Amino acid sequence: MLNRKKQKFFHHMVRNIYPLENNRLKVEFDEGVVKIYDVTRLYDEWPVFKTLEGSGEFYKVHVDMGGYGIAWNEKIDLDCNELWENGTETVPD
Repeated sequence: MLNRKKQKFFHHMVRNIYPLENNRLKVEFDEGVVKIYDVTRLYDEWPVFKTLEGSGEFYKVHVDMGGYGIAWNEKIDLDCNELWENGTETVPD
């Protein structure tokens, strides 16, 4: 029998989300960290995201209940850790 340590998963909870120009999002996390996340790369990786490109839908993003991610609608969402890991840290306002 293998001796396995329990893994702890830590979620960087989203407090606020602000859509910016050029397909970017300003993400404020509960820790006080602010990151800029560029959605552009997702347009080619995930066809469902392509529907946001150049449309007003991009600006309808909101924080999911509990802060575990963000969503535009019931088909398009992102996990809080995706935003944390692939966002670029910036100075809070």
